[in-house]
Amino acid sequence: MPGIHPEGLHATPGYSHVTVVPAGPTAYLSGQCPLDTEGRLVGEGDVLTQTDQVVANALRALAVAGAGPSDVVRTVVHVLTSDRATLGAVWERLRGSALGPALTSAATLLGTSALGYPGQLVEVDLTAALPEARPTSDSGT
Repeated sequence: MPGIHPEGLHATPGYSHVTVVPAGPTAYLSGQCPLDTEGRLVGEGDVLTQTDQVVANALRALAVAGAGPSDVVRTVVHVLTSDRATLGAVWERLRGSALGPALTSAATLLGTSALGYPGQLVEVDLTAALPEARPTSDSGT
């Protein structure tokens, strides 16, 4: 979705200050975690490997909703760190990934002190605007 960069607000590193979408179906994805299909943590201690797994999971979840990264209207990235260099590295990894177009809409990058799974270092929460009615469950295929 094209974003708006209001005059008088600071320049951003790729995201939009405002994203406006017409009313319609919306997909709200749960925070995507760095877990494999068996529920095992991927990339113990490696925030970039975990970021790659989160991207893969997010792309699958978006696809099930009938959406892709360009349909995302809001992204929130949570990283278990207070280190700005680590935050920046995760942001750049996400922007350079297949999920990158999602980060051009309204987006927030947060350092946090805890995430839900032991060893988890990153999580991404996405909201997508859908152009028409989409499936609401995964058929397993």
